[in-house]
Amino acid sequence: MPGDSPVLRFVKLSSKAFAPTKGSDKAAGFDLKSAYNYIISARGKELIKTDLQIDLPEGCYGRIAPRSGLAWKNHIDVGAGVVDADYRGNIGVVLFNHGSEDFVIKEGDRIAQLICERILYPSVQEVEAIDSTK
Repeated sequence: MPGDSPVLRFVKLSSKAFAPTKGSDKAAGFDLKSAYNYIISARGKELIKTDLQIDLPEGCYGRIAPRSGLAWKNHIDVGAGVVDADYRGNIGVVLFNHGSEDFVIKEGDRIAQLICERILYPSVQEVEAIDSTK
């Protein structure tokens, strides 16, 4: 209905899951938390499970973004950060450890942000040429 706020719906797939939360009313993203303990080896990567299933607001896709503190202080970055609107599996977050020491993630640690972004779904059309860059 007009005027209604969009809603991010979610299901906890296990008792280990944590609800997405916002750090403030105007925070761009929802904090995602790890459902399990992990160790990401130095210069390694790991798929961190949230045990959440989500239903994004109409007209949006989910962008998994790094947390600035993890990136700056611990050299932890996010990879493969797109959640399609029709994806209904367990939300996993690919984390890369660019540091020289192993990084420990504990159950409940904030690992990334989920940002709901508007998206267009254009059709595709092949053409003979496209205007040059201006």
